[in-house]
Amino acid sequence: MRIDGRALDELRSVKFTPDFTKFAEGSCLVEMGDTVVLCNASVEEKLPPHVRSGGWITAEYSMLPRANRERSKRDISKLKLNGRSAEIQRLIGRSLRSAVDLSAMEGVSIVVDCDVLQGDGGTRTASVTGGFVALVIALLVVLFGRSVLSLFINDDPALVEQVL
Repeated sequence: MRIDGRALDELRSVKFTPDFTKFAEGSCLVEMGDTVVLCNASVEEKLPPHVRSGGWITAEYSMLPRANRERSKRDISKLKLNGRSAEIQRLIGRSLRSAVDLSAMEGVSIVVDCDVLQGDGGTRTASVTGGFVALVIALLVVLFGRSVLSLFINDDPALVEQVL
């Protein structure tokens, strides 16, 4: 038996709440056990200077000061990311870029913000997974408009097939 009451072979519960925030093109609140991460995907019609063609996806990762048992200082207070946050941020960005054909996103960049609201293990996994859900929602909004989202989120396959 684990400390949280799960059997040794029992997975954490997983819950996704897509389109969680009002203003981001794509968002998802992901809960894995007691870990809670809010992921927002923001679309920009400009590319970073190092990208010559196609599109780009980048990620930012942060833990709220009280996401763990003890309060941690915000990275901004030190004017730079700590090494752990920087590496997780790179991991999320690389993971999301590997899942998308960047050449099909000509002139568009998407920033995926992953903010850990409560960390109880698995924040990297929750951030990559929730970030991917937010990214897909943002891409759907760019391709089809916001009105098509309700078809996907309401999980009605017949309606989705009619639209596509």
